[in-house]
Amino acid sequence: MSPFPANLIDRWKNRSEPRAGEGKLYWHVLLGENLSLRDIAQDVQSRLRDFEGIHLTPPEWLHMTILVAGSTNEIATDAAGSMLDSAAERFKYIPPVDVTFGRILYHPEAIMLGIQRNDDLEPIRQAVQDATRSVIGRDEGVTGGADSWVPHVTIGYSTTSQPAEPIIQALGTQTPVCPVTIDEVTLVDQQGAERRWDWHPIGSARLSG
Repeated sequence: MSPFPANLIDRWKNRSEPRAGEGKLYWHVLLGENLSLRDIAQDVQSRLRDFEGIHLTPPEWLHMTILVAGSTNEIATDAAGSMLDSAAERFKYIPPVDVTFGRILYHPEAIMLGIQRNDDLEPIRQAVQDATRSVIGRDEGVTGGADSWVPHVTIGYSTTSQPAEPIIQALGTQTPVCPVTIDEVTLVDQQGAERRWDWHPIGSARLSG
C-alpha cells in the first residue's frame, strides 16, 4: 500500500467548527519564532503556491498540536489556568526534547513537516492529556488517536479535491535537516473557524526535568 494519498480532499467540507465568538482550547508547541524551521516551511509553501486549493499556515502560527482540550463554552477560564499549573507540575519530571525535522508528510487534508522520531514526544502528549483530564475530566484527543499520533507541523491545508501526485512530485519527501528543541507547550484559545487564525495564547508550561 502506498504511504501517500491518491487524492486530496476539502478539509472543511463536512467539518464542524466554532462559530464567531466561540473558541476551542488546544495544546500547541508554537514554532513560528524558530527562524530555521520557518525558512524551511516558507520554501515548501512557495512551491505550494503553484497549486489551487491549498490554504497556507501563516508563518507566525507554525505549530505542532499536542492535544485538543475542548470548547471554551465548556471550559471555564479558571480551569484553563489550572490545566497549565497541572501541566507545569508534570513537566518538572520531563526534560526538553530535541527533535529533528527533515520529512514532508502527506495526508488527504494536509501537507506537513514531520520529525524523524515520533516516540520522543509521547511523554509530553501523555503529560498534557493527564493534566487536562485531571482538571476537566476529559479531552478531545489527538488526530488519529493516541495509538497512531504522528507529531507534525502542517504547512498547508487542502480546500478542494485534487490529485495528490503533482503536489508530491513538486515537493518530494525530504527537506533540509532542522534540529528543534521542544521546551514548552502553550494552551491556545482558537476563536472561530480555523482559517481565521484568530489565536489567543493563554499561557505556557515549560519542560524543566
